[in-house]
Amino acid sequence: MTDPSTPPAGAPPLRTTLILSLPAIAIGVLTAVILFAVSRVADALEDVVWTTLPTGLGVDDTTGWWTFGVLTLTGLVVGLIVWLMPGHAGPDPATTELVSTPLGLRTLPGLLLVTIIGLAGGVSLGPENPIIAINTALVVALMARLFPKVPTMLAVMLAASGTMGALFGTPVGAALILTGMVGMAKGGGALWDRLFLPLVAAGTGSITMLLLGEPQFAIALPPLGAPEAGDILSGVVVTVVAVLLGLGAVHVYPLLHRVFHLLRNPVIPLTVAGAILGILGVIGGEVTLFKGLTQMGELAQDADSMTVWQLTLVALVKIAALLIAASAGFRGGRIFPSAFIGVAIGLVAHAIVPAVPTSLAVACGVLGFVLVIARDGWLALFLAAIIVGDPTVLPILCIVILPAWLMVTRQPPFLIRAPQPGPEEAAANPEKAAP
Repeated sequence: MTDPSTPPAGAPPLRTTLILSLPAIAIGVLTAVILFAVSRVADALEDVVWTTLPTGLGVDDTTGWWTFGVLTLTGLVVGLIVWLMPGHAGPDPATTELVSTPLGLRTLPGLLLVTIIGLAGGVSLGPENPIIAINTALVVALMARLFPKVPTMLAVMLAASGTMGALFGTPVGAALILTGMVGMAKGGGALWDRLFLPLVAAGTGSITMLLLGEPQFAIALPPLGAPEAGDILSGVVVTVVAVLLGLGAVHVYPLLHRVFHLLRNPVIPLTVAGAILGILGVIGGEVTLFKGLTQMGELAQDADSMTVWQLTLVALVKIAALLIAASAGFRGGRIFPSAFIGVAIGLVAHAIVPAVPTSLAVACGVLGFVLVIARDGWLALFLAAIIVGDPTVLPILCIVILPAWLMVTRQPPFLIRAPQPGPEEAAANPEKAAP
């Protein structure tokens, strides 16, 4: 029989866990405050660019040429920063996952600038990847100085957890996402022993953002009510369509990435991409711009007054905008726009077959598309559930995700594998060669 006083294998001692709880709380607050500050600065700049400036010039900010001009200029400015700033605003974002190797501190100013400019300029990417990268770099540097014995991997998990808790407004999302990281880590041990400190950071980050009054994912939709047998079939169909659209984007992604990276200098590709995003913004309307968090609520509110073709156009334009922005090198995350696309797919499904409940269609649309782009079943289930805010859809989602996962699991991820440097290049640039 195992001695209950003996800590599980791979789990930190209780005394260490208690000591590190205070830094974990501080990290949760820090990561949330940084996210809040970046969001506020981006919102202020967005207001200047899209409201104050055109109003002062007597221009309608929704006119096509203004949208085209702003996004083209955004691409140009981001390209110049990526080209000229130290660290080049981090590695090619198409080659990085949600949580990646910590960046050097000299990279952060450029990454911070392009993130704010992209968010304010209307680029169809979210803040999650760069904010996690910024917070991770800062936390790893602080922990190395203040607590040098703390493993780097734990510092990364605390930073990522705090940021994800702040992004999603609940620590549950961070816990679900990190189960995969913990499961792959060495040493075994009880899951909750190893998740304790990350959950402290995630919970603190969530509460901090809630106290700061940031908008949440949930949108106003009529509840599903008591599920019926036909809802499973409807859910499977909507989810499969969303998965197929996502897989189409996955297979187009490397082709576009290759085209945009024919030139080593990022200025021209990003400027061209900004111009294309401007054209797409003119076609799809303002609702297809920006990260998509606020816009998904606006789309759901206006869906009844839109035709099937208008909703379909919104979904297709947003998919194209995500592909262009992500493949060209704009710094930003893919989860927020993917959630918007899933909402749009669900609204299209409900518009085509009104008998399919709106909340079910939207949840399944989000589940299918996010599953492909994030390649994380927990995250897809979590986002689908919190966006519709209806717990009655969960049993159906747990069923429809099964065939969806079978479709996705053997397909390539929405990720470009970075080329590995040769021995000479690795010796000359050890930071680039780090795994």
